[in-house]
Order: sequence, then C-alpha cells, then structure tokens
Amino acid sequence: MDIEEKIKLVNRVPTEEVITQEELRNIFETNDSPLAYQGFEPSGLAHLGTGLVTALKTIDMINAGIKFILFLADWHAWINEKMGGNMELIRKSGEYLKEVWISLGVDKRKVKFIWASDLCSDLSYWEKVIRITKSTTIARMTRCLTIMGRKEGEMQNVAQYIYPAMQASDILQMDLDIACAGMDQRKAHMLVREMSEKLKLKKPTCVHYHLLMGLTGPKASGFDKDSKIDISISSKMSKSSPKANIFVHDSEEEIKEKIKDAYCPAKITENNPILEIAEYIIFRGEEKEFTVHRPEKFGGDVTFWCYTELEDAFRKGELHPLDLKNSVAETLIDILEPCRKHFKNKKEIIEVLLKGVSR
Repeated sequence: MDIEEKIKLVNRVPTEEVITQEELRNIFETNDSPLAYQGFEPSGLAHLGTGLVTALKTIDMINAGIKFILFLADWHAWINEKMGGNMELIRKSGEYLKEVWISLGVDKRKVKFIWASDLCSDLSYWEKVIRITKSTTIARMTRCLTIMGRKEGEMQNVAQYIYPAMQASDILQMDLDIACAGMDQRKAHMLVREMSEKLKLKKPTCVHYHLLMGLTGPKASGFDKDSKIDISISSKMSKSSPKANIFVHDSEEEIKEKIKDAYCPAKITENNPILEIAEYIIFRGEEKEFTVHRPEKFGGDVTFWCYTELEDAFRKGELHPLDLKNSVAETLIDILEPCRKHFKNKKEIIEVLLKGVSR
C-alpha cells in the first residue's frame, strides 16, 4: 500500500482532524510500522461511539500498516470514580470491551491490549507524571479536566487533578508515534505535545475523531468556551443515558425503538443524530448504496450513493424523517449483527455492568 492510501485511511471518516498532516506523512515516509493507540476508561457498556466507531477506526489504522494498541485505562477509571470506584468491575468492563471490538471485526492478532495498571508498576512512568505536573500550571491542568467528562466544579478529589498528567504519561511511556481519541480529548493531546518537547521525548501526532451525537439531540453544558466544541462534547453519545444511545448488542427491537424516538427534525441537517449515523457509520466518506424504503404513495424506494446526496434530499424536505429513521435502523441492525450474536448468551455480564454504572 502506498503512502497516499495510508494517509487516506487515517483521515477516513469519522476522523475530524490530524495534528499535523505533515507529521503524519513524515511518519509513513520514515517508518514502515508506526505505533498508535486509543485509550478508554473501562466503565460500562459500549455504544456506537466507544464500540462500533472504535472498531471501524482501529481496522482502518491496522490496514494502514500501523501497530495499534487499545489501551484499557483501569487506573484512570478508578480515579474518575467510574463503576463506583470498584476495580473488580472496572476490570470486568475492560475484558468485555475486548470482546466487543473483536466481535465487530478487530483482528485480535493484529492489535495489542495494554492495561494502565501495567504501566503504573514502572517507576519511570511516575517520574514522567511528576515532571509533567512540575512543568504545568494549575490553571492549565484545570482546563484539561474536561477530558474526564467532568467540569471543574464536579471534581471530587485531588487525585483527579493528576489525571491529565497520567494520560500524557501513558502516551510518552509507550513511545507512541500516533495518539488517537475523540475530539473531547484534544486538550490532553495538546498537553502531551507540549510536554514531549520539554522532556525531550517523542512528540506524538494526534488523530481526533468526531464525537457521535446522542439520540436526544444537541445541548450545551459549559465544557468549552467555543460553543461548537461545547455542543459536540455535551451532546456526545453516553452510556450513562441509555435512551440517548444505542448499545452495540441492543436487540433489533431496541434499536428500532430508540431510532424511532430520536431527535430528527424535518429539513434540519445540523446536529441531527440520525444523519450523523448515516454520515459517520453508514457512508464513512465512501460511495455505497443506501436505499430508503417507503410506500409508493410517498414516492417509493429511493437510493443514495453518497452522504451529500442524502443530506441534500433531507434538507429539501424530499425525505421524511420517519422513512430515514426506519432505513437507518435496518442498516444498523445488519452492521451490529455480529456483536449482537456474540453477546446473545452473555447477558449476565451486561447486567453486571449495567448495575455497576448506576453505583
């Protein structure tokens, strides 16, 4: 595979930005097998964002010849009071996430799973944490706290203030070429890029993905001064709001019901979660066949070959929200079938993790 094709795979939807494109090109020009990662707090059930989008982008990165690490941040989840701070539940959640990604097509032979607790046993890791905290102002660290999904006033203990430094140390300790994450983790990545220069360590190129919107639509919660960024973070799909997300192993009936009730106002294309599913999961920037089925009296079936065609038809009112919802639901049901089958006889772990989230 040539360099242009590799760069195209890294930039494929839902990638929103790469910092920087020049660095990414240089990586491929000088390294046949660069090392990248994406980190997760194991903290409950996987939805379309944490489960499906992660699997799709991991496959893209592997196909681009990148060695990929899926990082299970158990210590970070513990600090962030996820699963009630119960490390046993956090570890169970991590093992469950492995199964989710593999069931959705990630080749376990081509990806490496690393736990944060594996890094935390190394003294040199904590030396990096201390060096970063000594080189960062309290105000700068405070601004980074939104990476935890919490605002400043929601911090519960002092340990949470070292979380950004730990995330930066994760990346530096693993000597990564590329750090991947949702746009909500951008502040942590800017911190690690700055600290890498101060500590004279490898500066990672950063790949940031679009945050898939929750089904209840846009909202603002004060995570960022930039209103667009704030809406993106505040509205993202979250496992703590079951009706606002689709879990990757939801039944066909649950998927249809959640999609039917989703926010999808006629002719509105901005911040429309149903159109986002079409753009970031179904089409993913490629040409492919997507047919919306509808009765003949409403125009009959209509086929779209790219997302822009679909968006344009919806904006003009040529496509009714309910018809769009029904076809998006059917397509999602097909895409998620392997995961649904995998967990069909594993409902016990799902129930355990559901209870853990409510702790």
